[in-house]
Amino acid sequence: MIIFRPLSKACVAGLCVGLSVCALAQTPAKDVSADIRRTTFGVPHIQAADERGLGYGIGYAYAQDNLCLLANEVVTVNGERSKYFGPDALTLEERDNLSSDIFFKWLNTPQSVDAFWQAQTPQVRDLIEGYVAGYNRQLSERHGLPAQCDNASVRPLTSRDLVKLTRRLLVEGGVGQFAQALVGATPPRATAQWAQHSKGFAVAEQRMQRFALERGSNAVAIGSERSKTGRAMLLANPHFPWVGGMRFYEMQLTIPGKLDVMGAALPGLPLINIGFNQHVAWTHTVDTSKHFTLYRLALDPHDPTRYLLDGNSYALQEHTVSVEVKQADGSLKPQSRVIYSSVFGPIVQWPGKLDWDDNVAFSLRDANLGNDRVLQQWYAMNQADSVDALQASVNKIQGIPWVNTLAVDDKGQALYMNLSVVPYVDQAKLAACSDPRVGLEMIVLDGSRSACAWTVDASAAQHGIYPASQLPQLRRKDYVQHSNDSAWMANPLAPLSGFSPLISQEGQPLGPRARFALQRLSQPGALGVSDLQGMVMDNRVYLAGQVMPDLLEVCEGEREAAPAAVCASLKAWDQQANLDSGMGLVHFQHLMAQLFEVPDVWRVSFNPADPQHTPRGLNIDHPAVRQAVHDALKASAAQVAQAGLSTDTTWGEIQGVNSGGQRTPIHGGPAVLGVYNAMQSVPGEGGQQEVVSGTSYLQTVTFDEQGPQAQGMLAFSISSDPASKHARDQTRAFSKKQWQTLPFTEAQIKADPNYELTHIRQ
Repeated sequence: MIIFRPLSKACVAGLCVGLSVCALAQTPAKDVSADIRRTTFGVPHIQAADERGLGYGIGYAYAQDNLCLLANEVVTVNGERSKYFGPDALTLEERDNLSSDIFFKWLNTPQSVDAFWQAQTPQVRDLIEGYVAGYNRQLSERHGLPAQCDNASVRPLTSRDLVKLTRRLLVEGGVGQFAQALVGATPPRATAQWAQHSKGFAVAEQRMQRFALERGSNAVAIGSERSKTGRAMLLANPHFPWVGGMRFYEMQLTIPGKLDVMGAALPGLPLINIGFNQHVAWTHTVDTSKHFTLYRLALDPHDPTRYLLDGNSYALQEHTVSVEVKQADGSLKPQSRVIYSSVFGPIVQWPGKLDWDDNVAFSLRDANLGNDRVLQQWYAMNQADSVDALQASVNKIQGIPWVNTLAVDDKGQALYMNLSVVPYVDQAKLAACSDPRVGLEMIVLDGSRSACAWTVDASAAQHGIYPASQLPQLRRKDYVQHSNDSAWMANPLAPLSGFSPLISQEGQPLGPRARFALQRLSQPGALGVSDLQGMVMDNRVYLAGQVMPDLLEVCEGEREAAPAAVCASLKAWDQQANLDSGMGLVHFQHLMAQLFEVPDVWRVSFNPADPQHTPRGLNIDHPAVRQAVHDALKASAAQVAQAGLSTDTTWGEIQGVNSGGQRTPIHGGPAVLGVYNAMQSVPGEGGQQEVVSGTSYLQTVTFDEQGPQAQGMLAFSISSDPASKHARDQTRAFSKKQWQTLPFTEAQIKADPNYELTHIRQ
């Protein structure tokens, strides 16, 4: 057992001085303390008497494991990257520092941050202030910073920093994807800067297309009618980034008699995002709902910085944002940018897509900019004692930003909710205010008429969003599932249809992960926890079962022309993405990447009446498709040769993650191929692939008379510090498919062979 004594008076005074500069800080409670009980893999189980003490323990534990990660994110959301690292270096999101800084200075104005803080409950404020004090104490106890962040940017936190981190999270599904477009928006005849930003926009477009992949998820909630034990079960399989500000942290939070919850949280959040308590387990999946709309402004013909609304001319608002920029000689120089806005929101300019010329400009309105309820929402979910209570809290608070929710409870209920923050634009308004030629990928409304503003419903928790009563919700005793499609096929026996396209769109092709899940769930017989775990760990490549016979037929029919090595690898491949899977997996990825672009490639095209089984098969009887297959086979042979991979190379030798000079092989594969254990990796050296996103916090939960029975793992491990003993341990367990029992009760925690107690007191 490790017990820390209170900090010295001088140290406490120093921290108080640092905190007092923040207008958000309040007087600390007289007695703030927490117990941090670490178990196997360093997982912290934090217990305190109240929210301030709990936050104190969370912040302290998180700083032990991820100080550099959080410090870096704090620099980002404060718009200070150019100050410390120069304007041209890139963030983890591949934005240049200057654009990132301008965006976050615009997003996190003092007025916006203060308004968010004032909207919080006393309990949430205590959690935040406790977190800040705990982080700062751990920082003060260090005798030196880790090498990865040993620079002047690391400083004590304030409550304002955590608010800014939360606001960044909120706009991930909206204006956060348009940072370059917002920062670079410039009136006509002043566009010389666009050339230097062209690369940034290309990267931004790629990032937008990858959003659902890098923040996707699978989830299955089994009710009592399909469970072998008659108890509900949940599979949580979020696919989130393995680095940066969206990297999950595993922990248990306990306030005796009030709160006892375990799961995963995002950096800087003093509560659980995905997890379970004594009676309920829940998870989230990124939804397809729209969380913003664009407005096409009709500009005043006499002045392109004015726009017409209901026949009247209004000046665009101008907000000058200034950041400090580090110069070559180390000095700082301010650099400013003007952000333009209409009544609908900031002007965004995307060359060739959303152009600002003498006639039109585009404003973006993000519904989550008004969502100050997100932390209260998750805290209410953490305390829910049934699916009924959890559902009621989301219906009332409406704080979920851009994800679906699936949940089960110890009464055997399974729940699906598409209850995120969605602009209230119904079918009628869409027909009256949008141009059908634009399509529904992005919603573009007429900004010249106030009648096209979002509808206001008094029963909604926020001005201009849909009330919860008009959003998709489904309670079942058999199952619900979701894998980042619309709400339509959460359970094919009860299709969810008839909603505004901004909420959910039926009649659209399902992704291959959803089809895989429905295939498994539609098989006869009851299901057990091992069945849910197998959905992930089997690493079955769903699309291989749909097209492999046709690929092999082309190989067989064109033996003289088809590359023999490629065809042999495909034939020998086990159609899985395991560590020992062969080169057939690599060739299959290459082939499908090309064939997806071929017109009429499917033998059986998509049929809305049979979404679970269509499209399927390759249309190899069509000469153009057969030729495309042949060309793809030859191209894959060339790609593999160029990468220097041999015919006996295994997937585990290709895909992995590097940390502290050590490489861990990682199973799983691309979501677009229907691999439920979805992994997003980028090219490395020597033909290797480096995992950057994918299966992150993995949990299965069921219940018995004693309460929750949970197993899981954090695929990338607790700590992001390469020097930590907990930087790779869970990653190695994940690589070996070793599920761990999650200690939840006091007896389980204290019986853990690696139990260690740290008591901290402020």
